[in-house]
Amino acid sequence: VRPLIGWLVEVCICIEKPSGEILGLAIVESGWGSILPTVVVANLLHGGAAERSGELSIGDRIMSVNGTSLVGLPIATCQGIIRELKNQTQVKLSIVHCPPVTLAIIKRPDPKYQLGFSVEDGIICSLMRGGIAERGGIRVGHRIIEINGQSVVATPHDKIIQILTQAIGEIHLKTMPASTYRLLTGQDQPVFL
Repeated sequence: VRPLIGWLVEVCICIEKPSGEILGLAIVESGWGSILPTVVVANLLHGGAAERSGELSIGDRIMSVNGTSLVGLPIATCQGIIRELKNQTQVKLSIVHCPPVTLAIIKRPDPKYQLGFSVEDGIICSLMRGGIAERGGIRVGHRIIEINGQSVVATPHDKIIQILTQAIGEIHLKTMPASTYRLLTGQDQPVFL
């Protein structure tokens, strides 16, 4: 166990599996501006080695695999590193437990102030550097799933814009990486490694 930033703690786990079996996890990128720029567990194969271990959850960040750091590496490189573990019987992962849903709090005293991000179909597309949204924890590539306690999962784009435009004071946004959202809602098929 190694403390990282504030409440984030890096934990080492060991997953045992038969040689030839995949780990049974799907990974996605953490998103631009993430506190931990590494891959995120987006899904676990039912009955797979990762799920059987009971040590991993959706949203966890994988920092390293058998001592090889994944921090800052492209997703394809990370997938390749994990694929190469198929014939190993023990895999050591260094992870940071993170919930899949993150809460961002934007303080906007008046509607005349810009929120500092753009959104398309609920997904954060761009972010104003140093703006109130970035300071509040908004991340590019995340999908907004809730605004001030109100679910916007099945809400049309125009309605999301209207809610955001009118919001003032302390605005609570729950988000998750869009790629995780698509996997969890069945829009994308997971690629298990």
